[in-house]
Amino acid sequence: MSPHYCGVDFGTTNSTVGLCAAGGDPFLIPVEDAQVTIPSALFFSLEDGSVHFGRSAVHEYMDGAEGRFMRALKSVLGSSLMKETTQVGRDRMTFQGLIGRFLRHLRARIEAQAGDVPDHIVLGRPVFFVDGNPEADRTAQDQLEAAARAEGFRHIEFQFEPVAAAMGFERDLNAEVLALVVDIGGGTSDFSVLRLSPERSRAADRRDDILSTSGVHVGGTDFDRQLSIARVMPRMGLGTRTRDGKRHLPVWYFNDMATWHKINQLYTAATKRDIQSLKREAAEPEKLEIYQHLLAHRSGHRLAAQVEKAKIELTDAEDAVITLREPGLSLEVPVSRTEFTQATGELVSRIGIAIDAALVDAGVVAEAIDTVVMTGGGAQVPAVRDAAVTRFPHARIAQIDRFGAVGLGLAVDAARRFA
Repeated sequence: MSPHYCGVDFGTTNSTVGLCAAGGDPFLIPVEDAQVTIPSALFFSLEDGSVHFGRSAVHEYMDGAEGRFMRALKSVLGSSLMKETTQVGRDRMTFQGLIGRFLRHLRARIEAQAGDVPDHIVLGRPVFFVDGNPEADRTAQDQLEAAARAEGFRHIEFQFEPVAAAMGFERDLNAEVLALVVDIGGGTSDFSVLRLSPERSRAADRRDDILSTSGVHVGGTDFDRQLSIARVMPRMGLGTRTRDGKRHLPVWYFNDMATWHKINQLYTAATKRDIQSLKREAAEPEKLEIYQHLLAHRSGHRLAAQVEKAKIELTDAEDAVITLREPGLSLEVPVSRTEFTQATGELVSRIGIAIDAALVDAGVVAEAIDTVVMTGGGAQVPAVRDAAVTRFPHARIAQIDRFGAVGLGLAVDAARRFA
């Protein structure tokens, strides 16, 4: 059996692991049950001391289990937080140790799939871990390498994520192209102008092939949030007035209920008292009963999941229904693609501005782009896709694996480097 070479995409939101034999096709391995993607999340239970990863960690957190939930640890690399420790149960852990704990889980999945762990791996990295600070950027890569090495990964190389995302596409090229990689992730969107070609694909260091990169803190969860604020939260009282007509109800309660990482912070006795008080003042108190139900039954994340589901449905359908049914609550909120597009117009505008910035920084005009390579779950949003397509009507639009492109590309890169 031919040896496999390994690429690890430790992402801010999700992670994947790719394997590739010399001259073969890359594939993603299951990293959580049968799933080839895993949310980059950990949950340390205070109830039984167990550690949960990925979807299991998210479910524990959403269900209100007692413990410490950690995600987006990649964003800590290169920051001052890496020098500090944080309380996890009865222990204090470094952030490098937390990142290593997640990488250990991925290593175990590689071993279960391949029988052992390849000596050589390629890890993905953003073009800039830290903007405008080369020293902190180098430190961030060193920290990630140290965390991986401490968990038993031996020979570690790095590849830029936008280059990795385009590598599968690059395999089929027979001439050089100028490409724009559009990666719309869960929390951020990144845009890179790259030179791709069969000859360039053989180089280990692709830094010179990256003409520019830009990014914006807009991702899939922001689209969920705006959809919830526009369509769901008004059903709970957002935008309504007090009984005397002198003021609107405070908006922050509704904004936080629509924001994934803030929902659990609402499950307090103080918030319950506040909503009960607002209900007495409200002109439409019955709407606040829905909010009270979410607090009493810790249903905020279940609602957020239904909002996300409707967003995904609107990729192909013109209409969807945000539905949450459980004892004591039957909520149905219809939403059209037009309403979704209107609610998220400002987000799409920010993405468009970042795309234009990538072109300016590269010193090229839109007509020079031969191919637009689109990846990431958010790239499925029709308005986002249109923002790219309308700017480059002459270009080829390549829709690659939306969640696994980086992991697959890293595996291809590992096979080319180490075979």
